[in-house]
Amino acid sequence: MVLLVSSSRHPDKWIVPGGGMEPEEEPNVAAAREVCEEAGVKGTLGRLVGIFENRERKHRTYVYILIVTEVLEDWEDSVNIGRKRDWFKIDDAIQVLQCHKPVQATYFEPLKDGCLTSNGTPLVATIGGDLSPTYNISQSSVSGIR
Repeated sequence: MVLLVSSSRHPDKWIVPGGGMEPEEEPNVAAAREVCEEAGVKGTLGRLVGIFENRERKHRTYVYILIVTEVLEDWEDSVNIGRKRDWFKIDDAIQVLQCHKPVQATYFEPLKDGCLTSNGTPLVATIGGDLSPTYNISQSSVSGIR
């Protein structure tokens, strides 16, 4: 299972939890911080699923696995902007992301091949970006963690 969150811009659409990196912050640290802020989950960061580059937009996205150890009842984005979260089977997550965030749907393809075992522990794909000071912090920037 993977966890998606409602989009802040389009609350009826689902997205992968993530966000911007702080200056000097490593992608894996940013990923763990942002998934807590956006999805209200904490855990142990697992392996890097993949690095996705968009040369047109000049950004790089790192996708990690998070083995969830704590699910918060209230979290920053649920309180501040009413963000929701929900668990999806991998195929269902890919399907709901296809029309709104097709690039994010590709993040889960490596997981479909069964190259990951979780012993029943919920998993969250979290994303860390490669920071470059020449781009603003947004979903489509080099520092984006989506």
